[in-house]
Amino acid sequence: MADVTGGPIRFPKVSYTGAPGLSGTPILQSLLLICLAVVALYFAREVILPFAIAVLLSFALQPVVSRLRRIGLPRVVAVVISVLLAFLIILAISVVVVLQLNELARELPTYQSNIIAKIRSLKELGAGSGSIERLSGVVERVGSELNQLGESAGPVETADRRNPILVEIFSPQRPIEMLTELIAPLIEPLATTGLVIVVVIFMLLDREELRDRFIRLVGYSDLHRTTEAIQDAGRRVSQYLLTQLVVNVTYGVPIGIGLWLIGVPNALLWGLLATILRFLPYIGPFIAAVLPLVLALAVAPGWSLLLWTAGLFLTMELISNNIVEPLLYGSRTGLSPLAIIAAAIFWTWLWGPIGLVLSTPLTVCLVVLGRHVPQFEFLQVMLGNEPVLDPKERLYQRLLAADPDEATDNAEEMLEEDYLVDFYGTVAIPALLLGEHDRARGVLSGEQMRQVAASASTLLRNLEEIAEEESEEEDITATEEGTVAGAPEAGQGDEVELPDGEGRRILCIGGRTELDDVSAAMFAQVLDVQGAETEVATHVQIQPRNLRELAVRGFDTAVIAFLNPNSLGHGRFLVRRLKRASPRLRVGIVLWDAEAMDGTDLEVLAHEISADFVATRMTDAVVRTLSNEPPVKLDAPKLIRRRRPQVREHLAEAAITRAPS
Repeated sequence: MADVTGGPIRFPKVSYTGAPGLSGTPILQSLLLICLAVVALYFAREVILPFAIAVLLSFALQPVVSRLRRIGLPRVVAVVISVLLAFLIILAISVVVVLQLNELARELPTYQSNIIAKIRSLKELGAGSGSIERLSGVVERVGSELNQLGESAGPVETADRRNPILVEIFSPQRPIEMLTELIAPLIEPLATTGLVIVVVIFMLLDREELRDRFIRLVGYSDLHRTTEAIQDAGRRVSQYLLTQLVVNVTYGVPIGIGLWLIGVPNALLWGLLATILRFLPYIGPFIAAVLPLVLALAVAPGWSLLLWTAGLFLTMELISNNIVEPLLYGSRTGLSPLAIIAAAIFWTWLWGPIGLVLSTPLTVCLVVLGRHVPQFEFLQVMLGNEPVLDPKERLYQRLLAADPDEATDNAEEMLEEDYLVDFYGTVAIPALLLGEHDRARGVLSGEQMRQVAASASTLLRNLEEIAEEESEEEDITATEEGTVAGAPEAGQGDEVELPDGEGRRILCIGGRTELDDVSAAMFAQVLDVQGAETEVATHVQIQPRNLRELAVRGFDTAVIAFLNPNSLGHGRFLVRRLKRASPRLRVGIVLWDAEAMDGTDLEVLAHEISADFVATRMTDAVVRTLSNEPPVKLDAPKLIRRRRPQVREHLAEAAITRAPS
């Protein structure tokens, strides 16, 4: 807007345009690239899988290497100690698990009588039930198999001589053949383990060199973004693996101790499995609980051991899910719960059980890629846990979908930390501005606009209780910039203590549309919180044919709210009419589109339209409305010069009649 110190007033014309169209070509290229990558990962999994495991282990061991380096150890020594310590721990756990499983296998035949007795008791309780009948048949078959195993281990003379015995003749094997059969199944896992160890060592030794080569390969043109992406991925994966290990240990150790105390055999095995299987998202804890429950069912003749075991797992799940994980995790992974499930299904299909273990860390890397590389931003949108819509956009979508209940829930969540003045100024009013923008560019029909206004009015009524609670507080402060904590665009405005409105009568008027009416009602509710007595007039009530019926006397201030800054000319007309109706009335205009009015001298603008003030922000509007400044008087020449044409013609005829002949 040009400087308006003289001459005709030129109001800013604001044109609203839609969001720029999305080009389909980059998205199609990204999807094609992802499809090719998936095909390569599937068919080359035998080669890629060891490297993927090595990369994740290097992320997990890098903090250990850095800590050892800080105490003065050379890099080579620190890397070797870290890798050997990690794989020795894995080897020790594997040996313990194998020994415990062998011991459990030897003791299983002794538990068959308890299992059969429990199944028979269930069969008696649920006589006629097909499920119980099938279960009992399965258990009896298992029992017969165990009996055959036990008899085969005894002397040959105990066999029934009346039945023929099948005899199979084995030819003696040479020692070389026996050794080959024993070692052959171990060659592949041992080779993979050795390859992983070697790759991890070299990755930790040449970490900086590999990072430089990766940057030169994929991000040399933007060193800042590439470096930030690498650091973000490493930090997130390292924190996730370390935190997951701490959570699993705090879960598995109490499980093992608890099972030992209540008398479940092989408690050490179940504690270790609970720690390890919890690395599997969602299904790991279930698998870890099933095996001890089955064993508890078989060990004791009664049901108490089974109930104690189930209670132990249930208690630890509640503690871990509701206390330990929220305290330790927070939002370190950056993944949504649905993304974790989808990632588990995808990576399991791609790489099997190992893919299930690696699903969360690998998906974290994909989210980091989407966060820092524009071409893959859709990965961040689909898999991340951060809100993809601003609070104002989310509220506008709820209003547009005629869902005021969900909008109220979101508003109440924000109002747990903020005041209504902040919520309305940075979320609700900007949401109405989005609707006004859509209306101005022709994509929001009249029916939709009325629906948005009705939903916003329902939201306004739902927040009346919160407004009453705030009105009981002595002092309410708002940020000068009208920002809300947690909003992506939140700034660091200075806090402003809002004035007391006790004894003031304010008339809040909607400018030209239903959305303007709602914005005026929101502003009135903020003034109510400050103790002022308010009334709301709609844009219909201030139309020329209805304006005379609007009782404005008795009010201290009238405030006209506009969402569209192009309505300022209409605002000038309303200011003149209101001041004529009540010369002692202060009249102000609030143009909520602060961005469109940026750079405009509001004081000069207010002077030119004879308004007492023009504001663009909620806090400034509240302060100016509750001010004790005297009203601005209309300039008499302006009143005569700008009267309607028929009034001027009437005055001219009267002057001719009075003139001497």
